Amino acid sequence: MNKPAAGFSHAHLSRGEMLQIMIGLGLAMLLSALDQTIVATALPTIGKDLGDFEHLPWIVTAYLVAATALTPLYGKLADIHGVRVMLLIGIFTFVLGSLACAVSPNLTLLAIARAAQGAGGGALIALAQTIIADLVSVRERGRALAYFSVVFAGASVGGPILGGVFAEYLHWSLIFWINLPLGLAAFFMTYFKLARLPLRRHPHRVDIAGAAMLIVASVASLLALSWGGVRYPWGSAPILAMLATALAGWAIFAWRTKTAEEPLIPLAVLADDVIRNAILAGGFGLGTFVALTMYMPIYFEGALRLSADQSGLALIPLTVATVTGAAISGRLLGRLRHYKAPPLAALALAFVALLIARQFLADLPLAALDALLAIVGFGVGAMLPVTTVCVQSAAPGHNLGTATAVMQFSRQLGAALIVAIIGAIVIGAGHGALIAEAGAGVEALRETFRTAFLVGAMFIALCFFFLARMEERNLHGEG
Repeated sequence: MNKPAAGFSHAHLSRGEMLQIMIGLGLAMLLSALDQTIVATALPTIGKDLGDFEHLPWIVTAYLVAATALTPLYGKLADIHGVRVMLLIGIFTFVLGSLACAVSPNLTLLAIARAAQGAGGGALIALAQTIIADLVSVRERGRALAYFSVVFAGASVGGPILGGVFAEYLHWSLIFWINLPLGLAAFFMTYFKLARLPLRRHPHRVDIAGAAMLIVASVASLLALSWGGVRYPWGSAPILAMLATALAGWAIFAWRTKTAEEPLIPLAVLADDVIRNAILAGGFGLGTFVALTMYMPIYFEGALRLSADQSGLALIPLTVATVTGAAISGRLLGRLRHYKAPPLAALALAFVALLIARQFLADLPLAALDALLAIVGFGVGAMLPVTTVCVQSAAPGHNLGTATAVMQFSRQLGAALIVAIIGAIVIGAGHGALIAEAGAGVEALRETFRTAFLVGAMFIALCFFFLARMEERNLHGEG
């Protein structure tokens, strides 16, 4: 198990310096988290202003694909050149991409700029989490990660509101201009304060062929999952071609990983029982949470007849409960020997909550449905810091950046997969029911969401299963 970098302890820093480092890392995470939520509500305005609605989904897809595909590469390069250097490069690239987005005169250039922004965004969350692992002991790491969960809650709640205000009352480009002061603050706080961290570099080599195959496979997978059933039918030639490309890319990447002298993702990382099970648990749990945040507004607006603003407010209990679960679990992680017990209990309750929602959906008022969703969010949130800390603790120190990045990459890919699966269940019936005034339309929507809740419960059960299988190694003799 890894420890904070040799010779470094937060005891060598003043309280003020520690606070500034945490704020800088929090700003880096905020850049990525906010960018995934602030754009959505501005999309109609952007399409109208640039005169192009047909290619509007590229604004979201370009960022998602670039950020996800490059995350493992950033992790590997962080292990070679130092995590601080790579985080600075990521922030700088993100800020330049944001500037290009803000001044883009048409949708094509905006999509290209979004891809450049994503190329920097792929570094932010994974490398910030890696620095936390270098900075604090395992005992304190869960609590540190719990603090940062507030960043994601703020982005989830405030992002759509801010994006809507900018687009409606000011100008949509402000959703990208706002990244400049935030990004520059994160850059300079990271540049100066993290210079106190010892430079952790290891003589790795980058497997260029393996990196290329990973990028090809992940890009093809994400495009197929993002477009299937939405832009193109699942059985259409473009989707089938992308799925075939993805399968071939993953097969070649797996072969390369087994045969390369030093693969992009070391076999020791993938073979570790803790890392493997923690990554799978995180992917299934986080994917279910993301799918609920994306598709519950369809039910709120279609079945409960809420407005778009009310629908956004109805999601707040789910988000706040996720943060609360992460905060409580993160704090208990440093105190309990059997640290898996709280998230396992919370996930069991989440599973039951989804089954109750499925069974009694027609009779549930908004408050009761929100309470059940909050239980689900709490369970997912309780799992996240435990799996993060366990992955970082199990990884050898010279592969810490790679392991953390692979964890983040797997969560993003898993979220895309689960969103696509639940989206295939919901999206068609949801759009029809949104404009249906007859009771039959609402009942059809309820039946669709009963199926979605059942599938979501299955994914939560898989999250529980892999977390239960994960070896509960002793974290308390560290640091």
